[in-house]
Amino acid sequence: MKQETYAYAGLKERIKAEYRIFLAAFIFILIADSIGQIKIPLGPGTLILFPIFYSLLLGILSGPQTAKFFKQKEVQAASKLVIVCICPFIAKLGINAGANIEAVLSAGPALLMQELGNLGTIFLALPVALLLGLKREAIGATHSINRETNLALMQDMFGPDSAEARGSLSIYIIGGMVGTIYFGFMATLVAACGFFHPYALGMASGVGAGILMASASASLAAIYPDMADTITALASTSETLSGITGIYAAIFLAVPICTKLYNMLEPKLGPVSDKLFKKEKK
Repeated sequence: MKQETYAYAGLKERIKAEYRIFLAAFIFILIADSIGQIKIPLGPGTLILFPIFYSLLLGILSGPQTAKFFKQKEVQAASKLVIVCICPFIAKLGINAGANIEAVLSAGPALLMQELGNLGTIFLALPVALLLGLKREAIGATHSINRETNLALMQDMFGPDSAEARGSLSIYIIGGMVGTIYFGFMATLVAACGFFHPYALGMASGVGAGILMASASASLAAIYPDMADTITALASTSETLSGITGIYAAIFLAVPICTKLYNMLEPKLGPVSDKLFKKEKK
């Protein structure tokens, strides 16, 4: 068995080398939390900005390509701390699932089978990712919605420095920044079309990411105030189920499908992408 090589001799040495990361993260949290949610009416929809949006934006602005507060070495160190930060949230999902086991058992087939619908997006997203020039990053980026549990799964299955983990982390960051805006606005637009029942939209809000569910369900509750309690309850139950079934769907279905599809399509689409990017460089 290969022996693990550690970057630091102990925790004290690590904190001494990376204290700026922890300090900046704490300050960003205070700033983001003090701003709170911002709701912006836009046509038939509503844009909702959550604190995580401000935190990610502050992190980007402090990076080596912008304000240069952090160096590249600190950016690489921070990427490995992501799994440490989301572990408490993953534990909370497990506790929440156990506390809502009765709701899970009585939810019915509509909620239990909804996770299978997420697998269909793989067949659209993976070819597009390959055409955009991604390699094995495409597996991590397209296998799911890439929230906390999926990010942890990619790092556990392929390693924190793997291409798959980088792809998952990229979508996690993008989802945190624009996902809340997109979900809140899209929920109001779909509701305005009148094609689906408000309860169905409430169930669809629970995609396995609490912040995205909150954005979509809050927008729907504002449109249907008389049904707000039921919509929120359905969204929460759906969110709980997605958190439980989503990880198993990713392990046993999504990741194997993505890997198989990648092996089939990359030899065909990879050269096409290389030619397109070479043309752009010229």
